[in-house]
Amino acid sequence: MLFDQISNDIKQAMLAKDKVALNALRNVKKEFLEAKTAKGGEDFDDVAAQKILQKMVKKGKDTAAIFIAQGRQDLADEELAQVAVFEKYLPEQMSNEELESVLKEIIAQIGASSAQDMGKVMGVATK
Repeated sequence: MLFDQISNDIKQAMLAKDKVALNALRNVKKEFLEAKTAKGGEDFDDVAAQKILQKMVKKGKDTAAIFIAQGRQDLADEELAQVAVFEKYLPEQMSNEELESVLKEIIAQIGASSAQDMGKVMGVATK
């Protein structure tokens, strides 16, 4: 489970004295614990953990962009370093070419021919 892996990696980061990874992983574990103890948190699994990580990656990138706009590259670099740690635990994202190829295949399977068929294509694509 991803929660256990994060806990073990916190120990490894402490031993390696990797402050960036340690802070990032502690933040992840805090978010996981909050999700587990929240109402309905008994269903916490790897899918829920990945959603949390995806939100953290997006938030970190958005924060880094704000820092860059304000001329604070040092703070942006810290955020992006933590984002890099978060991304290690997420599945690899498809490239634009791979995504386009898969979508064309789905469109062909469904026989979509107009924008009205977009809902059908999206339903299959999200699965």
